[in-house]
Amino acid sequence: MTLSDRSRTTPTRDLAARFEAYSDWRRRLCASIASLHDWLGDAGLADPQVDLKVQQLQERLQQDKLVVAFVAEFSRGKSELINAIFFADFGQRLIPSAAGRTTMCPTELLYDANEPPSIRLLPIETRARDATVAEFKTYPDEWVSYPLDLASPERMGIALAQVSQVKPVAIAEARRYGLADDEDVLAPLAPGGERTVEIPCWRHAVINFPHPLLQQGLVILDTPGLNAVGTEPELTLSLLPNAHAVLFILAADAGVTRTDLEVWNQHLAGDDAAQKAGRLVVLNKIDGLWDDMKSATAIDDEIARQAGTSARILDVDVAQVYPVSAQKALLAKVNGDDLLLARSRLPELERALSGRLIPAKREIVGSATLAEVTALAARARALLDARQAGVAEQLAELRALRGKNQDVIQHMMDRVREEKDVFERGLARQAALRSVFAEQSNRLLDHLGLEALRANAGATRREIEQSPFTKGVRQAMGDFFATIRNDFGLASRQASEIHDMMRGMYSRWSEEQGLERYSPPPFAMLKYLKEIDRLERAYNTHFNTLWNMVSKAKFALMKRFFETVASRARHVYDVANRDAEGWLRLVMAPFETQVREHHLQLRRRLDSIRRIHGASGELEARVGELEQQDETLAADIAALDRELAGIAIAIYDADVLPRAANG
Repeated sequence: MTLSDRSRTTPTRDLAARFEAYSDWRRRLCASIASLHDWLGDAGLADPQVDLKVQQLQERLQQDKLVVAFVAEFSRGKSELINAIFFADFGQRLIPSAAGRTTMCPTELLYDANEPPSIRLLPIETRARDATVAEFKTYPDEWVSYPLDLASPERMGIALAQVSQVKPVAIAEARRYGLADDEDVLAPLAPGGERTVEIPCWRHAVINFPHPLLQQGLVILDTPGLNAVGTEPELTLSLLPNAHAVLFILAADAGVTRTDLEVWNQHLAGDDAAQKAGRLVVLNKIDGLWDDMKSATAIDDEIARQAGTSARILDVDVAQVYPVSAQKALLAKVNGDDLLLARSRLPELERALSGRLIPAKREIVGSATLAEVTALAARARALLDARQAGVAEQLAELRALRGKNQDVIQHMMDRVREEKDVFERGLARQAALRSVFAEQSNRLLDHLGLEALRANAGATRREIEQSPFTKGVRQAMGDFFATIRNDFGLASRQASEIHDMMRGMYSRWSEEQGLERYSPPPFAMLKYLKEIDRLERAYNTHFNTLWNMVSKAKFALMKRFFETVASRARHVYDVANRDAEGWLRLVMAPFETQVREHHLQLRRRLDSIRRIHGASGELEARVGELEQQDETLAADIAALDRELAGIAIAIYDADVLPRAANG
């Protein structure tokens, strides 16, 4: 049996199958949404806003990523664990793994079909500039790139070993990058003497590699130890919080050390239930506890004791602690040794990843998608209901005209004409309200605008630079967050004013025109404020760690931390702006739809009565036409319900997925 054949039955293959099933599920969901969109277009229910919403939904599904982060202090076997889980089929270590520190910078493993296989490295010198890694990602010329030779694992390994590179620099230079800690007695000194120190050559690495799981949308985040986690703010504020699962690796022979506990408490522990569920603790190197002079039961008891102790210290359920031997698991997979693989216990961790991580991600994506599709369908249903109500009104009028003379028909025509005049006078009044709506919309977007944030960030940056002491920095950061909250508070009040105004407008309009009452949804600021709260908590948590009164190295790090906070705040403002613009369109769109549909129905009613007034034989023909329209609309409503039900089935019915994923 070949390695490829044998590994198809392993939990690693189950993980691959489940991930492939998840990708297939996303494709099916995209196809169902495309079918709904096509149907809406055929039924005359689509418009540019619907087109844009469907495009955004499909792009989000197609670009969806599943991020798994590996976090550990150095020498915990983290890179070996990544090799064992994901890259054993290559028959050798793909990610550098050796004693000591091998991953010297945060490393993302992903696949982008638009880029050639390569490793891109951001020079450490960029830490001296006021820009985040995310910002540098938009400038390819800032990175050093090495191609990956997929035909040669040896040459590929040499290229990937770049993440381990270090270099000696003067302590003053290391301080400028925020990488020298005068109080760190464990910091490795360079061979040049006490006045130099070794630092990583690279700030961040992105490996673009066509691995099957990476091609399906998996992103692996390999992080260095406490030194890098604590000194690269984007890890703390963005990458780790946004990871769908975090594997925290300990060494079984050491248990939870002081530095392990520091990493856990400062960067991973939290009260969020969803995040807690995605935190797995890996007790690696259990082969160090294998003792030929002990029975298998005694060894198992020792491993269980170590796992229980680790769980208590980290305050997690012991079921979230997975003892493994990554090194033995990799060896077993390469050699096809099923007994050694079972003894390594890696299959249990792989089953946890495949059985918990992907279903949880699918539930989140599915629920969000269904909510947006349901909103689209509800809008289309409202249009169909309005059309059906208009047809029913016309039918009632025309049926009432059976057997009536021309004077009655003329009276009916005059009444509809009067309704049309009242409607058009109402439109003139609404023009003034539209002007007020536009003015208030601009105010809302101004409160959430980036100009205010830039001014706030600039003022905070100047205060930090002018007051490099604990009290001054705390005051500047406190003012920064207070100003942001004030911006969102003003935006919240403005959104409430718009909501109340539009609700009143819909109420008056429905009373005047006899239309169905519509209550526009409110625009809530809670999710943006929660993200700002999280940023402030992260700042408060790390302030004492990063800052011991006055230190040039830590001052440089504090500035970088602020730039990352400001970048994340800018992201929150960007999202809030997009959401606010979408909400404003959503608030006004039903009114415009009601106006258009009501105007159309009035014209049709008037035209029908005119035709009947001019020709006595037209009445029954027109009644027949309207009855046919009514049947067509009823069929459209049923078809819309079927389209929506089909999407719900695509989201929740496991039977539509490949058999490998349903296990």
